[in-house]
Amino acid sequence: MNKKGVFVTIFFGGILLSSTIAIAIPGMDPEMDSPEITMTGTPADNFPDDQRTTFCSSGGDAKSTDYIQEYLIPTECSSPLAIASDYDGNVWFAETNTGNLGKFDPVTETFTEYDNPTWPAGGRSMMWGIDYAPDGSVWFTDETFDSVWKFSTVNEQYERLSYPAAGGDSLPQKLRIDGSQIIVNDFTGNKLTLVDISVSDTEVNYLSIPSPIDDSVTADFAIDSDDNIWYTNWLYQQGGILVKFNQHGYRDDVSNSGEQFLPLIDYIVGYPLPVQLLTPNGVTFSDDGTLWIADTTSSSFFSFDPSSEQFIQYVTAEPMFETYGNQTGIIKSPISRPYWIENDGQGSLVFNEQTANNISVMDPKTQSLVEYHVPSKNPNWGDCDSGVAILDNCGIAQIFDFTISGEKIWFTEWVENKIGVVDTSVPLPLEIEFEYDTLNLLPSDSSTFHYMISSQFENNTMGISSVISTTHDFLTVNLIHNSVETFELNADDTVAVHIEIFASDDALPGTYKILLGAQSTDVTIGKFLTVIIE
Repeated sequence: MNKKGVFVTIFFGGILLSSTIAIAIPGMDPEMDSPEITMTGTPADNFPDDQRTTFCSSGGDAKSTDYIQEYLIPTECSSPLAIASDYDGNVWFAETNTGNLGKFDPVTETFTEYDNPTWPAGGRSMMWGIDYAPDGSVWFTDETFDSVWKFSTVNEQYERLSYPAAGGDSLPQKLRIDGSQIIVNDFTGNKLTLVDISVSDTEVNYLSIPSPIDDSVTADFAIDSDDNIWYTNWLYQQGGILVKFNQHGYRDDVSNSGEQFLPLIDYIVGYPLPVQLLTPNGVTFSDDGTLWIADTTSSSFFSFDPSSEQFIQYVTAEPMFETYGNQTGIIKSPISRPYWIENDGQGSLVFNEQTANNISVMDPKTQSLVEYHVPSKNPNWGDCDSGVAILDNCGIAQIFDFTISGEKIWFTEWVENKIGVVDTSVPLPLEIEFEYDTLNLLPSDSSTFHYMISSQFENNTMGISSVISTTHDFLTVNLIHNSVETFELNADDTVAVHIEIFASDDALPGTYKILLGAQSTDVTIGKFLTVIIE
């Protein structure tokens, strides 16, 4: 199995519950004719064409909630993935099953799809990264053909740039335009690549930065206020490091030295990742300079303070039963899988929860978390079929990417053939209040705590489930004083939830987070209690 096959195993093996086994094969040459059955290293593309529609759409129409509106893409089975917004508010997305770009105009609510004549017939890929350039071009990555593509919105022409492969094992993933260069992480090629697009239309300069860990993967990246590039480099379930690359220092020294290249080790600093952080994929900076990392094989995301070099683990709410079904009983501990994470430009962080079917917003200042539940679900990607019947409203839409435009968060539904938008300006139905924000405990110690759930609407009653999520087994939380897990919350009502928090005798000193809140049909709202084990 090549490295692209390893990628499938890492990220998708746990969700292929109702499908055939994914078989990875090398990417096709764009100049070659496609076979009758086209396959790539992506699970949705490992089915014969006559079965494909089952796994790229559940056949349902666009849906909506009070917070989310979906839109059905005209082309059947387009499998949208990477998504970005332009300066006029239009939303651009890559269609992995067609090789085309699509544009959605939110004002007219109309789609335009741009045919890519250079794409091989039947060719399929995963386009993980996309960005919009000031000159009106759209750039996106292409995993199967190891390419970076440029689409001109002026003349509606596509241009393919070959990506510098490493022994054929490259996988260009996320992409960001940074001045005159494009930054791409090569997931399985073990490098970060800076693409200089300012030379000419026919010449492209590449600077590849090998990652410190051999035979590892190089995931998402973020740029700090000093223009250092930070990215994660890791071995699956074996740990890894957070890497800081001083790009300006390197370029300045190269220019002053007269050399074409200098040893990169002098410009790289590595920080060991905590053992709990198994699959660090998405990374971004919050406004205060804290780095945030999404862990794709758990329900966790992490903060990292570059000054103190301290990591703190956070946790999402447990996925709703409707997303995973668990009809076979094989999902003993459902996880949400935070995937990518971005700063929304307004002080909050946004991340997608792949297997919880959520778009989530975290406010680091208030330590609050809002998880918006996407209404569409494909049952073929959850454990929804008992052999007799499929659970109602069961499955996941595979929300793999999102883009932020003001108070709107646009996202793609890879296996539902839709795009959707979260309107974060819509008032939330609940408010969570704490009596205090920090609790100090000793090992073998316990303490009682209560938080308040208040309805924010005057004329409705809603069913509510309390939310309690912890990051570590040595911290347990139990409901006490007649508090119940589910209840009816009346209009303008307030309910107190009483809990007891235990720290076991093997609890390790440190700072930990417990998520406490409430869940309705459409949204989960919580706050983080800080627990300090002394």
